[in-house]
Amino acid sequence: MFELEESIKSSFARCGLALLLLALPGLVAAQMGGPAPVKVAVASIKDMAPVTLVPGTVVSRNDARLSAEVEGRLLRVADVGTQVTEGQSVAEIEGTALRLQMTELEAQVTRAEARLRFLVSEEKRFESLAQSNLAAVTQLEQTQSDRDVARGDLEVARARLEQTADKLDRTEIRAPFAGVVVARLMTPGERAIEGSNVVRVVDQQNLEVIARAPLEHYPFVQRDQLLTVSAHGATSLARVRTVVAVGDQNTHQFELRLDLDGNPFPVGQTLRVSIPTSDSRAVLTVPRDALVLRPDGQSVFIIDANDAAQQITVTVGTGQGDDIEVVGDVAPGDRVVVRGNERLKSGQAVTILDG
Repeated sequence: MFELEESIKSSFARCGLALLLLALPGLVAAQMGGPAPVKVAVASIKDMAPVTLVPGTVVSRNDARLSAEVEGRLLRVADVGTQVTEGQSVAEIEGTALRLQMTELEAQVTRAEARLRFLVSEEKRFESLAQSNLAAVTQLEQTQSDRDVARGDLEVARARLEQTADKLDRTEIRAPFAGVVVARLMTPGERAIEGSNVVRVVDQQNLEVIARAPLEHYPFVQRDQLLTVSAHGATSLARVRTVVAVGDQNTHQFELRLDLDGNPFPVGQTLRVSIPTSDSRAVLTVPRDALVLRPDGQSVFIIDANDAAQQITVTVGTGQGDDIEVVGDVAPGDRVVVRGNERLKSGQAVTILDG
């Protein structure tokens, strides 16, 4: 039994060693001085401009404090965090008095309609009598006058009924756009008057960035231009929607607004916007991951025709997105290492991985 257990342990040890050797060929090869596995990208010429960072804030293009349009006691207010669609009710005001008024006005309309029908029939009767009876002519004229008054009374009653129906409909406070309830400014049981703010709804999908930059940079910011925005390590591109061509007299800044695609940042997020400070120019760029930062300076590794890594000292310049300008002995089309360059040595052979 003891010999069987020792045999099993020995078998597991041999299998583990074999798996380790199979799983780490690149590491073993690199440590032994063999080809190191790397991923590469291509250095290229791109148009870039030097930039400066200015503060910006993410806001929603649709942010509304919905108010009461009729007076009454609040029956219901949507909870904070409720997702609502356009036209959905977010609060309700008691409408008992308006419903009773509706009933009264409907009765007035019915009475006015009956009065008008009677006078119309009387008009027809007196028209036939007026052909042979002079007295009927006077009665006809009086009936026609009463008919016109009755028609006006009916229109007034109908208008009052429509006004009351409109007020009753406004007891429901509805979202003017799809969004989320972010604040209850009043609670059920409170009495709202016309104009009282009841609830705040914010659209979390249609976002924009408001930023202010020094006036000297105004000539280099154009509508539809893509600018980089970043916050806490997260980076995104935003398109300039409008540039306000009026500078503030106190701060000497102009305002620009940028559209955000999707929902990369929450409403209220403070971020930094990269503003160009001069016209763009053609520069040699590499991915930022190609840079190797060491005590002796910044460098990149390029792969020569013999698949060997050559370390090139560079000076960095303008950055845009994932690319950065480099100045040094690097040419467009050179293969630069973007993965696996941390432990490379100049002259070391490499194996280029897919992707």
